[in-house]
Amino acid sequence: MREIFKQEMQELAEGLVTMAEHVATAIENATTALRVADLSLAEQVIDADNRIDELERQIDDLGISLLARQQPVATDLRVVVSALRLSATLERMGDLARHLAYVARGRYPEVAVTGPMQDILDQMGAQATKVGRRVYELLESRDLSLAATVEQDDDVLDQLHRDSFQVVLDEKEPLTRQQLVDSVLLGRYLERFGDHGVSVARRISYLVTGDAANAVHNPNEEGPHLD
Repeated sequence: MREIFKQEMQELAEGLVTMAEHVATAIENATTALRVADLSLAEQVIDADNRIDELERQIDDLGISLLARQQPVATDLRVVVSALRLSATLERMGDLARHLAYVARGRYPEVAVTGPMQDILDQMGAQATKVGRRVYELLESRDLSLAATVEQDDDVLDQLHRDSFQVVLDEKEPLTRQQLVDSVLLGRYLERFGDHGVSVARRISYLVTGDAANAVHNPNEEGPHLD
């Protein structure tokens, strides 16, 4: 029985790594689709989100089964409960990438925004892609130096998000109403992606160190829930 338990715990960890890899690919493809108005790539992101959702269901089913059958305690319990929370966070990150792809698809063959706002969103997309890659690497390696880097990347995203409002509020910028709406939504989606990346980083820090203070970061408390 113990060998089966160990094997299932390994499956839980591997499932999270696979899920994070899909999320990293999704955000990279979604931001590229936005930047260059690539319809095919946007549709790939939208279709691929089903796989992320399915991985979340598999992880949740396995985690709940482990709780019910094995009644883990101490470190094992922390791992299982954290896996359930991590899968939910990764699923939301996938949803945010899908939202970006929806906008890219909806504005095709044009890009969603132009000018200074496009420059800011391109930078935010690059930072979000870094967050996605580092979250994947963090789940694979449990290297806490990566956790700190994720938080630094999110700080850059937060500043760029603030910068985006300066452009939106500048009456001299020739943005259409649709571009104004897209600018606000896209900035918010990218900023939220970073927040969820920080949530993953702190949860992994908690798993490695056992320090509950490392796990305190709930992006849902920072504003309206946008997946």
